[in-house]
Amino acid sequence: MRKYVLAFILGIVSITCNAQKIDESNYKVVLETTFGKVTLVLYNETPKHRDNFLKLVNEGFYDGMLFHRVINNFMVQAGDPASKTAEPGQKLGGTKDPYTLKPEFVGFKHKKGSLAAARLSTGLNPEKKSSASQFYIVTRTNCPHLDVDGYTIFGEVIDGMGYILDMQAVQTDANDRPIDDVKIIKATIIEPSN
Repeated sequence: MRKYVLAFILGIVSITCNAQKIDESNYKVVLETTFGKVTLVLYNETPKHRDNFLKLVNEGFYDGMLFHRVINNFMVQAGDPASKTAEPGQKLGGTKDPYTLKPEFVGFKHKKGSLAAARLSTGLNPEKKSSASQFYIVTRTNCPHLDVDGYTIFGEVIDGMGYILDMQAVQTDANDRPIDDVKIIKATIIEPSN
């Protein structure tokens, strides 16, 4: 009896923490990185961010791009177009976005493996608009400060999280850029099967 009650409670917790429905109607993106292949699922509940990410992947935008900001036990970040041609040690992350996206806050919470849109700080960006291209993947169990600050979560890692965890542990410089480049070699889309 105790086993069934625990399973029921865990089921409720799982439903509460992961309210998004992930099935064959979701797009997936495979990031082939210098550490290995990472598969992301994109949430249908955040269609503007999903469609923008798919557009950039389809254009080859992320191919050859660096994970330019890596903080152990927090997150890894990519998407700065300047990272494709950056010199060793060059500070990255400050490239001005050609456009931004309105936030899509639908109740998701940051968890290990969450895929979210980076953005300027609230002081500079009170509307909390998302970066056109920069994204991060969370490497810790939860990040309540990010939930409070408001960042659009638009997907999650469903395969290859071990590679992301390996990535977060690399040596970095004073700007959180890996000393040895960590790169997205190629990004590809897996179409929904229905």
